[in-house]
Amino acid sequence: MKIVKIIIAYTVLATTILVSSSFIKLNPINRVVSPGFAVIELYTSEGCSSCPPADELVSRIQKEMNAQPVYILAFHVDYWNRLGWKDTFSNADYSKRQHDYARYLKTESVYTPQIIVNGKKEFIGSQEGSLRNAIKWALQSKPEANIVLSDIKTTEKETTVHYDISGISDHSALLLALVEKSARSVVKAGENSGRTLSHVQIVRNLQSININKEKSGATSVILPNGVNSSNYEVIALLQNTLTGEIRAATKAPLTPAAI
Repeated sequence: MKIVKIIIAYTVLATTILVSSSFIKLNPINRVVSPGFAVIELYTSEGCSSCPPADELVSRIQKEMNAQPVYILAFHVDYWNRLGWKDTFSNADYSKRQHDYARYLKTESVYTPQIIVNGKKEFIGSQEGSLRNAIKWALQSKPEANIVLSDIKTTEKETTVHYDISGISDHSALLLALVEKSARSVVKAGENSGRTLSHVQIVRNLQSININKEKSGATSVILPNGVNSSNYEVIALLQNTLTGEIRAATKAPLTPAAI
């Protein structure tokens, strides 16, 4: 009888160790349960040979996050277009936004690939360890504000969004980003010539709304021509215009429309 008990105890102990080991191997981000959120802004370009690894990294993170409050926005800058390839997703406004962050975060210059998390932390966009640590930090930080999007209606030319905000402070702006979830490009010139690049969470339009203490309202987001609504979503950010800090974030899919 004693031998049987010893065998049973050993089996239970071995099973416990095995289960514990399997949990240790899990991605730590997937086990975070907290009220926080992480906004990942990737500044990238199809004309930058160092950018594809960063694009691939945020794509992996997107797949891992599932229902986590992690919001990825890929801003394609335009200052590398001079290298021989014009990035069709690039926009001078996104280059300006990155320069604004250089002022907020007191960095010496802008570069690609760069990732900025919650408007507070920045690092090279291909640094996986830095990104995972920043996401974990962000998810553990309690937000001071909240955004709810509702009554989303899509037509051929625009999407109308109703928003409700709590926790508004001075110098707040509501940003609405129209995001294309995935796309592929065949690059025919420049540093990535001959490559087919895959992108996720491409910002196609960014609109800033000065809310002036207004807690709710409605606005419209202009759509590019030929939009497939199932491949687009709207991400809303509440940002401090003096510090760059992002205080709240949420997202919503586009509603099907007669496009």
